[in-house]
Amino acid sequence: MQNQKLYKAVAVFSLLVLIVIVLVYAKSFLVPLTFAALLSMVLLPITKWLQNKGIHTSISTLLSVWLLVGFFALVIFFISWQLNDIAIDASKLEQQVDEKYQQARQYISEQFGISHEVQKKMIEDQQVSPDANNGSTASGFLAGLGSFLGNTLLVIVYIFLFIYFRSRIKGFIVRLVKTEDESTAFSIVSNAQKIAMKYLSGLFIMIICLWIMYGIGFTIVGVKHAIFFAILCGLLEIVPFIGNLAGTALTIAMSLVQGGDMTMVIGILIVYGLVQFIQTYLLEPLVVGSEVNLNPLFTIIGLIAGETLWGIPGMILAIPLMGMAKIVFDHIEPLKPYGYLIGDDTKKAESKKEKIKMFGEKVKSRIS
Repeated sequence: MQNQKLYKAVAVFSLLVLIVIVLVYAKSFLVPLTFAALLSMVLLPITKWLQNKGIHTSISTLLSVWLLVGFFALVIFFISWQLNDIAIDASKLEQQVDEKYQQARQYISEQFGISHEVQKKMIEDQQVSPDANNGSTASGFLAGLGSFLGNTLLVIVYIFLFIYFRSRIKGFIVRLVKTEDESTAFSIVSNAQKIAMKYLSGLFIMIICLWIMYGIGFTIVGVKHAIFFAILCGLLEIVPFIGNLAGTALTIAMSLVQGGDMTMVIGILIVYGLVQFIQTYLLEPLVVGSEVNLNPLFTIIGLIAGETLWGIPGMILAIPLMGMAKIVFDHIEPLKPYGYLIGDDTKKAESKKEKIKMFGEKVKSRIS
């Protein structure tokens, strides 16, 4: 009996090690495929709506894909537009950065007794062959850009094929199990698809709301290039916990460099606090909801594991993939303890949603 338990533990551990090895070494193949699979779930309702209007499957799928491409192209356009404005102020920005740098050197010299010469030598010791570094940086940037464009094109193709052949893929998964288990398999596939679709579509709507709120708040506070930083803070929201803090910290740092004072910093922090309050107590219960029912501990563990395995794409994909994994765990008897382990109590999220709906109904009744 003990030997069987030992063999089972060794088998589970070996399987986990094998999965990690596959995820690491197949990263270049799996990352575009996973992004495409999740994005295709977001576009599926649009495709079905177009098909109900009598448009052919291939045309409706193509229109959905181009709608996604157009959205990202519009976001890139706004970011580029703001970057052009920042580039115009580059000379002033460089001068302000140099002033802050000199102030920091003077502070270090006065407080810690490290002279300017020693500081300069310490910085020079960290720089090895600048010309070689510049060359490698330029070549690395070009290689990275080429890889990004190639993966982007691959994701677009994958999205089209996933949506077009969705029925065959779902049928294949159902046929992998026994006949008596087909209903359970179909339920797992449908629920996993729904949870990913609801989470990602809700996240998409929430990011747009964050753009509007951050844009208004930063403009009122007086942040230069407010639209750029609003878009940046909203996009970084796709990385839970870390993204919003990073976006706000970057906004504060750039505002200080551009000549902002402590009043502006306090204003940015107030905007961040208000947006986080609205996001936590209004947007998330109403827009995102409790579909991805994960507790904070395993959410953070998933983010760290995703970053370790796949970098930033892994952090973005971690939450929806863990939510889909929980659906699978909850439907398979031997895996139910793992679903319970990573899950969270949904009553809080549901009660928030119900309270907000009740509040809205009361407001409507009083107005009418």
